[in-house]
Amino acid sequence: LMTALITVEADLDLDELLEVERNDRTSDRVRSRLNPGVKLTRGQALHLALMSSENHAAQLLGRTYPGGLAAAVAAMNAKAQLLGMHDTSFADPTGLSPENRSSPADLVRLVNAAYQHPVLREYSTSNELTLPVGKAVVRYGNTNGLTASPDWEIGLQKTGYISAAGRCLVMQAVIEGKRVVMVLLDSVGRYSRIGDAQRIRHWLESSRSGTGSPTL
Repeated sequence: LMTALITVEADLDLDELLEVERNDRTSDRVRSRLNPGVKLTRGQALHLALMSSENHAAQLLGRTYPGGLAAAVAAMNAKAQLLGMHDTSFADPTGLSPENRSSPADLVRLVNAAYQHPVLREYSTSNELTLPVGKAVVRYGNTNGLTASPDWEIGLQKTGYISAAGRCLVMQAVIEGKRVVMVLLDSVGRYSRIGDAQRIRHWLESSRSGTGSPTL
């Protein structure tokens, strides 16, 4: 999410065509169709990084940031400080490094800052993107299934996972007429963060309706 934020705030051309290089392959264990030689626009890379948690797309955004990867990470950390995210430090543009650190309160600040940009709202909450990759046409979906639910009004979201952090989700949604930011860290189980978000919503709705003292 921070990688996306510094990309749009640098006013980089989203229509510029980028080419994936070998060093954009962050890990052989991370599955991706973005092999070296694949070409896509910066906007498409941004879309994939936000919607599908495509790590190689995020790495591509970092490498093509003015000054390269080091400058991108420096910009991420500088932006964090400007936003008051004093418990946050970034080590890479993908989120795959266990050296990345943040806190729930800081992530709320990041969500609120990212929400100010319509393109980040649109890309993070879209349901799919079809992209020609080599000789194939690949359909990418959203890693957060709630974006396809008519019961949810989601303004911005981002999922994440590494073994050190567990399954995580930040999401801004309208509940009972109010915009609420949820930060779920280290949810247990593949689908638990989605279930946790549902339970938080039901708890908030029950609290607002005065039907008792619901428990999470």
